[in-house]
Amino acid sequence: MAAQFSWLNEPKSWSGPESGNPDALKLRTEPDTDFWRETFYGFIRDSGHAYTCPVTGDFTAEATVLGAYADLYDQAGLFLRVDEQHWIKAGIEYTDGMMHFSVVVTRGVSDWSVIPLPSARPTDPVRVRLTRHDDAVRVQYAVGDMAWQMARLCPFPATEARIGVMACSPQGPGFDVSFSGFAVGEAIPRELHAAD
Repeated sequence: MAAQFSWLNEPKSWSGPESGNPDALKLRTEPDTDFWRETFYGFIRDSGHAYTCPVTGDFTAEATVLGAYADLYDQAGLFLRVDEQHWIKAGIEYTDGMMHFSVVVTRGVSDWSVIPLPSARPTDPVRVRLTRHDDAVRVQYAVGDMAWQMARLCPFPATEARIGVMACSPQGPGFDVSFSGFAVGEAIPRELHAAD
């Protein structure tokens, strides 16, 4: 799938990728960066770092994320965006003193779901996978070499969008994160419980 990547809120410090694909992308987040719309907190934030390309139709996107999470809400993962009111971010978020797998689905307003990963260490790479089937998006994750786990199935517009990676540090001074193995291709089969 041909891709043209570009930054939304480019960080000051990043390296790679010469080919445009965010594989081997490394960056340091800026402070006070986040993606959020209204719910509970009442504010709107559209300042997080995202490196994305256009995507249409059904697809599966994957990436491996490794971050030096240290402060509350440090986060990194995949990002699917139609516009500032319609987007999904999914990946690791550091909260309550440990790593969680976090998904925020925004359709006008944001919601937030987290899965605690008490056995995961900051040095553990986490694979993130996002699949769109028509107007539904499936989010999966895997810690290290473990099998894929289902995190979320949600409605989302079946329209042209952008897919890529994101990182934010809403409260901390910034942290280092790297992405590897990023790929966008044909959607995996629709069977939710098939082994893969």
